[in-house]
Amino acid sequence: MDASDPTQTFLIEAADLLAQVEETVLEIANRPDDREAINRLFRAFHTIKGSGAMFGFEAVASFTHHVETALDQLRQGTIGVSPELVRLILAARDHIQRLLEAGAGEASSPDEAGEALAREFTALLAGTPAAPVAQTGVAPAPEHGATQTFDIHFRPEPGIAMSGLDPAALLAELQTLGRCEITADTGAVPGLEELSATKCHLAWDIHLVTDRGLNAVRDVFVFAEDGAELRITDVTETMAAPVAAPATTAPVPVDDAAASATANGVTPDDSRGSAARAARDAVVRVPSAKLDHLVSLVGELVMNESRLSQVASRLNQADLAGPVEAMERLIAEMRDAVLGIRMMPIGSTFSRFKRLVYDLSHDLGKEVDLVTEGAETELDKTVLDQLADPLVHLIRNSIDHGIGTPGEREALGRPRRGTVRLTARHEGSHVVVTVQDDGRGLDPALIRAKAVEKGLIGADANLSEAEIFNLIFLPGFSTANKVTAVSGRGVGMDVVRKQIDALRGGIQLSSTKGEGTTIALSLPLTLAIIEGLLVTVADDPFIIPMSVVSENVELRREDRARNNGRNLVSVRGELIPYLHLRELFGLPGEEPAIEKIVIVRFGRDRVGLVVDRVLGSHQTVIQSLGRMFRKISVVSGGTIMGDGRVALILDLAGLVACAQQRNGAEVSRPIYAAP
Repeated sequence: MDASDPTQTFLIEAADLLAQVEETVLEIANRPDDREAINRLFRAFHTIKGSGAMFGFEAVASFTHHVETALDQLRQGTIGVSPELVRLILAARDHIQRLLEAGAGEASSPDEAGEALAREFTALLAGTPAAPVAQTGVAPAPEHGATQTFDIHFRPEPGIAMSGLDPAALLAELQTLGRCEITADTGAVPGLEELSATKCHLAWDIHLVTDRGLNAVRDVFVFAEDGAELRITDVTETMAAPVAAPATTAPVPVDDAAASATANGVTPDDSRGSAARAARDAVVRVPSAKLDHLVSLVGELVMNESRLSQVASRLNQADLAGPVEAMERLIAEMRDAVLGIRMMPIGSTFSRFKRLVYDLSHDLGKEVDLVTEGAETELDKTVLDQLADPLVHLIRNSIDHGIGTPGEREALGRPRRGTVRLTARHEGSHVVVTVQDDGRGLDPALIRAKAVEKGLIGADANLSEAEIFNLIFLPGFSTANKVTAVSGRGVGMDVVRKQIDALRGGIQLSSTKGEGTTIALSLPLTLAIIEGLLVTVADDPFIIPMSVVSENVELRREDRARNNGRNLVSVRGELIPYLHLRELFGLPGEEPAIEKIVIVRFGRDRVGLVVDRVLGSHQTVIQSLGRMFRKISVVSGGTIMGDGRVALILDLAGLVACAQQRNGAEVSRPIYAAP
């Protein structure tokens, strides 16, 4: 995508507005008296309509006009918020997205669907008016015919013409609303030698008497307010008051800050608008491909810095040590800064699930609330992009299998509405994302019976409750008696596990029958550069992710013989199974008399990895091994060492699975991992 193309810029901004529409309409569904949200929704559609027409998306502009008409009626209180209106607005939002995709050549134009939706909007407006929107706290929009008086100060930025806006056209549109007295302010006009035909140096003060209300006035400036100084003050009461009475403005302040702003001639909306403009001006959009390239370059820099440090250490030159240390420090700061740019709050991902919960609840006849916490928690964009699908599976399962219908819940003495709680929090070098529901919970007896029926376990298998729950992550496993449009085919949980494994994360599941289920996903902060533990086996270097390392202990040859070949070591009274990497990888040479066992966390247990030497921590730039090695599960990538050799990054889940296939009961552990 070419970000310098104005059409592409419009498509990006339209996508943001559609996301805002989806979130806002769901807010209105829960809070139908939120007039600020209704106005925000109207302006989002109004902007899409105006910008669409400007950039040649006539179908978008034409269709959005129907939605805008309905929302204008909602603002005026002619119609009220109803489930049908919410459904239509969401459908309209989806239709506009398809129109944008069709306009960009990514899909065919869905004309018939748009005509059907337009007819539904028309029928809704022609029907019996619903109860007006309740008015709480915010000044209501006046009905058509109630005369109001506004003092407006409008000073556009000098370069407003470059954005395609004509101040004269805005003033002309304002005159259509009522009686206007317009006074030009020429105080900022420079001398002749500094005048430019492309710049606007004028400001205007307008005294407007209208029966169209504040919203109609603001709509005139909806495309200009981001690039202008704009104050709109309702002076209706001032004009109606006796001459001797002190001048006051409309009673809109709701807090001290707003009151202060009003006292200075700035309305609260103006203050919020200025803050929003300042926030937008402080943000620069950069294509993610450019960020990926920047991270790749920093990765190359880190690897070459490692090589340089190794050469400097070998030469042992005092004159070289200082500059190398300074470069190490600067590169470390640059690495942290660049990786920080890719970090994004998880809230943007969470907000996408409000629509999913809304749609599923209606499709399944259930009443479900989505509660989110920790939206400010940041993760690498690559991790976030790959996290959405697993979360969709988990939320769908919670609503379809976990939470019962309102009748079922009431019969059990539980609240009519179920809750899905989505939370995120930092935990060491990981972020833990939790999906929790207050539904039926898992039935271990039912899961065990299904596993026996499918031949996955023997009838006499001795499994703990946690091990029984882990069976649901097996491919094709499902306890559902029938297949629905949402679930029941046993496809989903194994995909979730594979996706989380691919992210080098882990899953923990806990459940209580009749109370609900909690699934915690533990994810690394970033996939680009990690802190690793450098070890060697038969002189070959390997990297173990430091985030799972617990400790390391010695393993003497006589200790191995004492255990009769059983791969177990006692650490402070705890028997820990270990994997002998030299044997597992078939590496040549005789093991040293004293080896090292690096003990790592694996789910709720610990596992040891036997290596020749532990060399210490290592900044590891993760490199893909390419398609030829994609089926090798025991390593998750590689990195280039300072001496030019390649060190493989060990994949703990793959190692344990490989050992299970070879040794069976010696390292028998759950098939999933959770740091």
